Amino acid sequence: MIKKTTLIKNARIVNEGKITEGDILIEDDIIKEVSDSISAKSADVIIIDVEGNYVFPGAIDDQVHFREPGLTHKANIETESKAAIAGGITSFIEMPNTNPQTTTVEALEHKFNIASKTSSANYSFMFGGTNDNLDEILKVDPKSVAGLKLFLGSSTGNMLVDNPKVLEKIFSSTNMVISVHCEDEATIKKNLQEHIDQYGEDIPISKHPIIRSEDACYISSSKAIELAKKTGARLHVFHLSTGKETSLFSNKIPLKDKKITAEVCIHHLWFSDEDYEKKGTFIKWNPAVKTAKDRDQLWKALLDDRIDVIATDHAPHTLEEKRGIYTKAPSGGPLVQHAFVAMIEMFHRGKISLEKIAEKMCHNPSILFEVEKRGYIKPGYFADLVVIDINNPWSVNKENILYKCGWSPFEGTTFKSRITHTFVNGALAYNNFKIIDVKAGKRLTFNR
Repeated sequence: MIKKTTLIKNARIVNEGKITEGDILIEDDIIKEVSDSISAKSADVIIIDVEGNYVFPGAIDDQVHFREPGLTHKANIETESKAAIAGGITSFIEMPNTNPQTTTVEALEHKFNIASKTSSANYSFMFGGTNDNLDEILKVDPKSVAGLKLFLGSSTGNMLVDNPKVLEKIFSSTNMVISVHCEDEATIKKNLQEHIDQYGEDIPISKHPIIRSEDACYISSSKAIELAKKTGARLHVFHLSTGKETSLFSNKIPLKDKKITAEVCIHHLWFSDEDYEKKGTFIKWNPAVKTAKDRDQLWKALLDDRIDVIATDHAPHTLEEKRGIYTKAPSGGPLVQHAFVAMIEMFHRGKISLEKIAEKMCHNPSILFEVEKRGYIKPGYFADLVVIDINNPWSVNKENILYKCGWSPFEGTTFKSRITHTFVNGALAYNNFKIIDVKAGKRLTFNR
């Protein structure tokens, strides 16, 4: 069988803490060679000259909600995976709070089946824990899924795991990475009732970070970490939103040796409570966007390696849903299409280096979840690649938004950089604002 060969010429390759100039040779879905200069061996080689633009490994987003099955009026795997590759995210890990919830092996396999037919990006799923599905958790093959997701606050359906004995049993019983949403439900309920007593149902959106407070986050995350230390569980804390929580994490050992890790999301690095006045419920997330001081402390912990990963928590809702009053508008927003360029914007502002972006969005998710042969640009790895022109401005508007929900918290924002090409398993899947519908995504595999 004739191999499909692609040669990427004149790249600035951002990989493993360095930027080097060179070429990348792809055979079928694998990177064959990375070198200063590679010549095409035959006329059949597809040559793509990227003219000195930057080439990153495809980003791995460890937390998305693509809403399928059951909530597909908001989004589905097909639409959101296309938005992801347009945003340079070539692999995603999707959450279990769909309908039905991914809390049985049968429901998990159903989602894998959907993705195998419709996903443009590489995919895996989290298995969901509840107060009463430990038997199902123990059936899951750790090599076949990204990990286990527990809601320790702000759950949907029956996914709030609030029984301490069950929680300890889960932590003690699985070798999978346990990823947690940490907000203390009792604290939030008390704060919410106080605000309803004062304002009724139409609470000012500016009160969101007071209702879903620093204390709510810290109480929950500190308990989860205490339990992980007690049981020896492998714990990953999703979407840190407070400066106070960053003190719970360490940079004393390499990521591959850490038992307790942390993630921060794009919105907590970009927005602050000063943005509620203009953006309203369109930046209503759980955990809440908090103060500029919190944001500064999150940046500090990201850059000094107490926080390990940048993700999106992509969670679309319809415009009609988001336009509701405070108590009706759901939390969450779409982010996969704009996350990478948002971080490149932070490079332009002097906040982070290109090498650090590659580390936090590409390399570290691969290390943390032990993803096989992805997250780096090196021979033998799958050819998931993103080409970025860092000096070619464009503005986010309704015409170029690819999310099924049709809106973005970045609408009206002009980014200095754009993604020109995205390769998924060696296939050119996106080129200059055009999706090439090759459905090249594969199921992620794990080195466990």
